[in-house]
Amino acid sequence: MNKKQQVIDFCKDLRLPSIRKMVQNETDFKYPEQAFDVLHQVLIQEKGDRLVRAKYNRIRAANFPEKKLLEELEEEALPDDAKRKLPHFKSLDFIKEGQNIILTGSPGTGKSHIAVGLGVEACMAGYRVYFATVSSLINQLKECRSERTLRAFELKFEKYDLVIIDELGYISFDKDGAELFFSHLSLRAGRKSTIITSNLSFLKWQEVFHDPVLTAALTDRLTHKSHVLNMNGISYRMKETEKWMKMNEGKVAQN
Repeated sequence: MNKKQQVIDFCKDLRLPSIRKMVQNETDFKYPEQAFDVLHQVLIQEKGDRLVRAKYNRIRAANFPEKKLLEELEEEALPDDAKRKLPHFKSLDFIKEGQNIILTGSPGTGKSHIAVGLGVEACMAGYRVYFATVSSLINQLKECRSERTLRAFELKFEKYDLVIIDELGYISFDKDGAELFFSHLSLRAGRKSTIITSNLSFLKWQEVFHDPVLTAALTDRLTHKSHVLNMNGISYRMKETEKWMKMNEGKVAQN
């Protein structure tokens, strides 16, 4: 492919019809070959810059509480189930296949870090991601309903390539909240991927929803086409606290 055609293709990708027309006519350039060389370099740079901006914008739009990367995980300290399955998740095939990931287990074992890390990887790969804690999602749903914008939110929510819902089980919620939560997750069931982190096993989810029928229906839909990880183990934060205390004890002893 010659430079002229490459420039034309770049113009199509970048939606620059005026420049494309000038290149196609060629008569607008005094020295066409030199012009194509310059345009080729400029458009390569522009395409690269746009890709970087798009990645940054997707990460910002996802609303992560903080940017946690998978490479920052201490994989040796993860529960065994996570060690086995994390390499597969990193491929992001679960998003292509519309599969869910449910991370359940004790606090501080890496559930949120894995969820956010996968979300960041998905943004970098071009997927649209939405992050929320359970409490913030339900508050947003109730606000949208009172402002009569719930339908607009539903249309966006069901189209995200990946939705991450963090901290299921830390608070219980009322009947309205449970029904809104269920109905919105049902919009995605079997089609789009959802990651949920919870400190409770499925058997205890009824303590959050206070409705055995709704709990059973939600569990059934979420576990269909899903990977369920047992994240019980020793807390990262507890280990860091113990390490910090030992360091301080050492400093005190030296003094």
